[in-house]
Amino acid sequence: MQTVAVLFTSLFLATAQAANFEEGKEYERLSTVQPTSAPDKIEVVELFWYGCPHCYRLEPHIEQWLESKPDDVEFVRLPAVLSPRWELLARAWYTAELLGVTGQIHKPLFQAIHEQRKRINTVDELKAFFVEQGVTAEDFDKTFHSFGVAAKLNRAREMTQRYRVRGVPALIINGKYRTSASEAGSHAAMIEVTNHLIEQERAVTSD
Repeated sequence: MQTVAVLFTSLFLATAQAANFEEGKEYERLSTVQPTSAPDKIEVVELFWYGCPHCYRLEPHIEQWLESKPDDVEFVRLPAVLSPRWELLARAWYTAELLGVTGQIHKPLFQAIHEQRKRINTVDELKAFFVEQGVTAEDFDKTFHSFGVAAKLNRAREMTQRYRVRGVPALIINGKYRTSASEAGSHAAMIEVTNHLIEQERAVTSD
């Protein structure tokens, strides 16, 4: 009986906390609704930069959330481009994506920069890292400098501006809402706010 009471209390507190999430405090509504990649699903976009320590610390929370992500939610990673110096590592994500090796590159690249303190500030340094992960230098060169990566980089630059992102990490929920650690209060709270907004969007689409 005591276990049931504790469980009820926990659920009540969680519900109360979610109910206290307010637009303009824990999240913001975008001035213009942006298109999503899967109109039949609720999209969550993560804007990140490999050089950002806060993005690195968010990753475990994202990984845990993805383990139980609902089927009606589409998750998209988008490298933010807030300045020209961010372009190199944004290209890294899209190079890995087009080569089909994001699993080999994404987490190890974060670890190389933030745990091993490797300098990856040039194309040659980035290529050396890809080669260490099993990508041939030829495949890297062909893809990194391809039209496909350039087009995706331009799109990332455009969406960074359209989402009105001023810093990373940031999460965009269904092209309508944006939250960040500074707004939500912590990296864990970003996920809580995201789940709250997913439920909110689900309720709207089911009406």
